Amino acid sequence: MHFLYNFLVNTTEKLLPLSGRFNEKLKLFTEGRRGLFEKLASEISPQDKTILIHAASLGEYEQAVPVILKLKEIFPKHKIVLSFFSPSGYEVKKDRSLADVVTYLPLDTQKNAEGFLDLVHPDWVLFVKYEFWPNLLRTLQKRNIRSLLISGAFREDQLFFKPYGRWMQKYLEALEFFFLQNKSSLELLQGIGFENARVSGDTRYDRVSAQLEQDNRLIFIEEFLQDKLCLVAGSTWPEDEELLVDYLNAAGDEVKFIIAPHTLKKEKIRDLQEKVKVPTVLYSDKADKKLEDYKVFVIDTIGLLTRIYSYADIAYVGGAAGDTGLHNVLEPAAFGIPVIIGKNYSKFPEASALKEAGALFSVKSKEEAAEVLNRLLQNEDFRRRKGKAAADLIEEQRGATLMISDYLLKNK
Repeated sequence: MHFLYNFLVNTTEKLLPLSGRFNEKLKLFTEGRRGLFEKLASEISPQDKTILIHAASLGEYEQAVPVILKLKEIFPKHKIVLSFFSPSGYEVKKDRSLADVVTYLPLDTQKNAEGFLDLVHPDWVLFVKYEFWPNLLRTLQKRNIRSLLISGAFREDQLFFKPYGRWMQKYLEALEFFFLQNKSSLELLQGIGFENARVSGDTRYDRVSAQLEQDNRLIFIEEFLQDKLCLVAGSTWPEDEELLVDYLNAAGDEVKFIIAPHTLKKEKIRDLQEKVKVPTVLYSDKADKKLEDYKVFVIDTIGLLTRIYSYADIAYVGGAAGDTGLHNVLEPAAFGIPVIIGKNYSKFPEASALKEAGALFSVKSKEEAAEVLNRLLQNEDFRRRKGKAAADLIEEQRGATLMISDYLLKNK
């Protein structure tokens, strides 16, 4: 099976440049990796001490942030090297992250794995959540490079737990310890013979808790809201917006809406504007506008959403109405507000935890969305109780970063 895997990966590497001509994301994926080794050689010297953190994309980076901060305390002389697999993570964080070096992870050929580790030569490697690359893991094991999984999450439908996926299990042996999000992940690992694991929780709870201590004030949001109730719809895709548009077009003057779309392409923003029939202002056009006169504020920029959630009475978090993947529900929950999402969230344990706590609502249709919104907006006591449940869960789940940093301190 490893031979077949290598054949497929090597074939993919050869075909990607051609595929990039027809797909913008694949184009970024391919072009971003050109000159990768040369770039690393210019940024990391053979004498540097390094720690590598691998995050598949932006969500995993957010999980890594509190750990990176601790690594800088524990290993002040090490360079932190952050690798991404996805363009959506690399393109956003290549110029503004906590790491000293930001890079793509090369495709997982044996040659690439060896060349990558030759250049980075890490003392530690930390993988975030659930991305595993056989050749990279095998090379780490051969070189006795200490490796951990943090905020790990396993599901029964993954290859490791299938009869035909046993060949993949041996690559997990490269990991010295597994810090897991939940008990079900621990039980799955133990079921295939791994006992070097514990439930630590998700480091994102620590990440979002830290946001409460920051200055979240945004004067332009206050000018827009004028103390009215506020629904913030964050990281939305067209499928999410379809659930909300009829409601916000018909809603009364007592509530205002802030939409921060995931995709900021002009044509997508224009499509959204055409669907919204009430007065709408874009962040990019807000200068010289009397913001209080508008009912909908579209945030067509990045970097503000977390602070904007601090003004919300209710949050809708995008990604689960379609199949693109649910975005971060913990960010709004940390501010003590109830959260609404679409129907596809089974792969996101944090959403299930919030739902079990009574702080999150999953809706399948615009009618269900309207029913939930009406109840939350019209019943202040109900809304506050659900928001408190969200804040309480965040507080209860803090501490994963401390467990990981304690392990690193004891084993450095």
